[in-house]
Amino acid sequence: MAHLFRELSLGHSKRGSHSSSSTTTTTALTIPAKPTAMAADLPSPLGQLSAQLTDSELRLTAYEIFVAACRTSTGKALTFVSSESPTQQQHSNGAVGSPNGSPALQRSLTSAAASKMKKALGLKSPGSSGSKKSPGSGSGSGPGRPKRAMTVGELMRIQMGISEAMDSRVKRALLRISAGQVGRRIESVVVPLELLQQLKSSDFTDPQEHEEWRKRTLRILEAGLLLHPFVPLDKSNSAAQRLRQIIHGALDRPFETGRNNESMQVLRSAVTALASRSSDGLYDTSHWADGLPLNLRIYEMLLQAVFDNQDETSVIEEVDELMEHIKKTWSILGLNQMLHNLCFTWVLFNRFVATGQVELDLLYAADTQLAEVAKDAKATKDPEYCKILSSTLTSILGWAEKRLLAYHDTFDSSNIDTMQAIVSLGVVAAKILVEDISNEYRRRRKNEADVARNRIDTYIRSSLRTAFAQRMEQADSSRRASRGQADSLPVLAILAKDVGELAIKEKQLFSPILKIWHPFAAGVAVATLHACYANEIKQFISGIAELTPDAVQVLRAADKLEKDLVLIAVEDSVDSDDGGKAIIREMPPYEAEAAIANLVKVWIKTRVDRLKEWIDRNLQQEEWNPPASEDGYAPSAVEVLRTFDETLVAFFQLPIPMHPALLPDLMTGLDRSLQYYVTKAKSGCGSHNTFVPTMPALTRCTMESKFQGFGKKKEKSPTSLKRNSQVATVNGDNSFGIPQLLCRINTLQRIRSELEVLEKRIVTHLRNSESAHVEDFSNGLGKKFELSPAACVEVITQLCEAVAYKMVFHDLSHVLWDGLYVGEPSSSRIEPFLDELEKNLLIISNTVHERVRTRIITDIMRASFDGFLLVLLAGGPSRAFSRKDSQIIEDDFKSLKDLFWANGDGLPSELIDKFTTTVRGVLPLFRTDTESLIERFRRVTLESYGSSARSRLPLPPTTGQWNPTEPNTLLRVLCYRNDEAASKFLKKTYNLPKKL
Repeated sequence: MAHLFRELSLGHSKRGSHSSSSTTTTTALTIPAKPTAMAADLPSPLGQLSAQLTDSELRLTAYEIFVAACRTSTGKALTFVSSESPTQQQHSNGAVGSPNGSPALQRSLTSAAASKMKKALGLKSPGSSGSKKSPGSGSGSGPGRPKRAMTVGELMRIQMGISEAMDSRVKRALLRISAGQVGRRIESVVVPLELLQQLKSSDFTDPQEHEEWRKRTLRILEAGLLLHPFVPLDKSNSAAQRLRQIIHGALDRPFETGRNNESMQVLRSAVTALASRSSDGLYDTSHWADGLPLNLRIYEMLLQAVFDNQDETSVIEEVDELMEHIKKTWSILGLNQMLHNLCFTWVLFNRFVATGQVELDLLYAADTQLAEVAKDAKATKDPEYCKILSSTLTSILGWAEKRLLAYHDTFDSSNIDTMQAIVSLGVVAAKILVEDISNEYRRRRKNEADVARNRIDTYIRSSLRTAFAQRMEQADSSRRASRGQADSLPVLAILAKDVGELAIKEKQLFSPILKIWHPFAAGVAVATLHACYANEIKQFISGIAELTPDAVQVLRAADKLEKDLVLIAVEDSVDSDDGGKAIIREMPPYEAEAAIANLVKVWIKTRVDRLKEWIDRNLQQEEWNPPASEDGYAPSAVEVLRTFDETLVAFFQLPIPMHPALLPDLMTGLDRSLQYYVTKAKSGCGSHNTFVPTMPALTRCTMESKFQGFGKKKEKSPTSLKRNSQVATVNGDNSFGIPQLLCRINTLQRIRSELEVLEKRIVTHLRNSESAHVEDFSNGLGKKFELSPAACVEVITQLCEAVAYKMVFHDLSHVLWDGLYVGEPSSSRIEPFLDELEKNLLIISNTVHERVRTRIITDIMRASFDGFLLVLLAGGPSRAFSRKDSQIIEDDFKSLKDLFWANGDGLPSELIDKFTTTVRGVLPLFRTDTESLIERFRRVTLESYGSSARSRLPLPPTTGQWNPTEPNTLLRVLCYRNDEAASKFLKKTYNLPKKL
């Protein structure tokens, strides 16, 4: 392609001139370089500028560079030609035929032969195929209008949207520069600096326009010398610091341009110092616009001028001549043929995208130009070029792959022609990126990777998976729509039919195109569809309990689909070296997988059933009294966990291709078996209600001969209350003592910990499984125990409560229920209970698992508080309390709390306070005088029962929810109040007996 740019010859333009009368009214007209109807461009991969420069500002800079570069191509001074009448031109800047005219821009464009470049790129002419006419064309001038020649310079001005006034200023300034620096090469001139020197505010009709032009020119200097310099700057560079201060100051405080004043001299000194820096030691070139990415963005603006302003999808006829002149800017911009090829590729591609992707000629041209880029990429390894190349190709490839990874959604028979060009573009871009840029590729032997084939393989598989998912949703919708009809098909039967049609469409429409890059495109496609459908049919077969008409339809449809897919794969692989075996290997038969799945499920069921029988047998022999070497765990639990692990290992050793699919079945069976073990371990251990005594009938204390005989052994203690019948059972079996209950708790806690280890081991097994995919072990579904961990938590909670209430109400009943405050409260206080309780707490702390220790001690504290309240409010006729006893009770309760607090080494004070709320609410009642208690009891009873209680106070029921505002609680305090007033009130109101 490069030879085209060396052989361009000047042609003749089809563009007619505007009449003098028409141009007098359009002198200031600016034609936009980009049509306003265009879609949004893609982000430019050529680089983003740090400077705040708009496209129009970059475009004006590009035009200034273009005019300056073309002016020096002949060594003569430059004039300009406008579309004004000859009279107007004479008034503005001299005759067209001035001896200073430059042939580089003044050659007229008359009728020309077809562009060589357009022919090579396959581009259409403006106005062809119904497109709009470009500016300057005969038809665009209107019928009957006179024609005149248009110069290259004027064409470029129009194409870039530069006003005639601005064009006039630039060319006049360049004339003055030329006059003052005869023989100086344009590459050594800093064009923006010289323009600032030559153009003053009086050259502009609008002061605001001059100010904007001045600021834009300063920002260009900043961008080219400071922000994107050709040679990187040191932070300590004094010229850079000075120029930065000058530019920022000048942006805020305008200074006079167009004069050789002190400000301009200071600016020139700083600019010259920076622009003369060179990496090659040569100082005949000024580097102000050749730093990346500024030069590429400016050049991008120049290349956009080749597109027709009135038909944005077309390239102008005069592109050869225009491109010949555009290339003259290379010396200023520091460009070469390779960078030109890359930029032009991007400009063509971006124009195709921005114009709605309707003009395929642009896409084909970009593809053709990209072939030149591929040649360039192999010829150089310049890091800066490779960086720009990578960015550009990544952008093109990203756009292409967005369409190709789901090409069934992008293309159909109406636009299939577009597909080949987009695939070609994407493949070439990918090949350059992988083969010429990727270091990884260079380290490998090149014959080990076929980039084009791999990309096509990815596109086929991705797009067909997406299409399959859509067909599956459609099949489900179709089934729901036909539900209730006699001949409605099952979903998988509908899906099989749709997938077969999808395979035929793929073979006929897409595979012939994709086969250009992948010899077995159709085979890959049907193998992908086969795999997609296999996932669905496996799930269906695993749920079949019996053979039904629906099941037969699905299986027959699946069988037909499989045969059709295999046939396409075989036909597509006839010419392959292995006869299509590689593709067929991707399509394992559905029947074989179904048979394997059924066998594995039988295996799982057998193992799980055997495990449950083993659990029953071992639990019957379990004494829950393990030897010291077992660390407090039951041997049966150790064996259960070992068996679980062996079962999982055996499962993953099975030579099957569907471990992830069948693992949930095994996990469910194991989970239920372990839940069964946990539930059986709790059986018979009792609960809170098992050990709490039944509430005695209300009585009142005996006033005569106060508690005579209490403390003596009697055949039946008056304080003995009924306990649930289970107590005797639990008490009489050695396997349900406190040590045995603690063994159960420790065992279940170990099971909880080991289950977490097992779950991690399962994920490891999955990673090592040949059939596992990333999604198989990235989520937790089917790899976690769901039932047994929750059962362990629940049973541990229940066992902790059972231990607490058994200890307090059964094992320590002789010092609590049968001893505390029996007879005289002052002589039967709480110390014996505290001593026994402390001994038991020490044993539990040393025995139970540390993660359960706080819970069980908290439950014991709660049981102790409940027992303490039960003694005070339901202790039977052997107990009575006077008001002076209240201090003893409060002191004893404080001692009970302190035992659990243990000077800060026990339970947290916040936790203790939480469980003492009820006791703290009730204890003040024992200090309250009897009359106040009676009055409070009357009030709350009336509030609870209303006016019906006025004639006779009803006996409030016992709820067990002790509360200082609850009638039954108040009544019980009165029942145990040792004074005459309470006894009379109870006798009169309820006629309660003095003893049971």
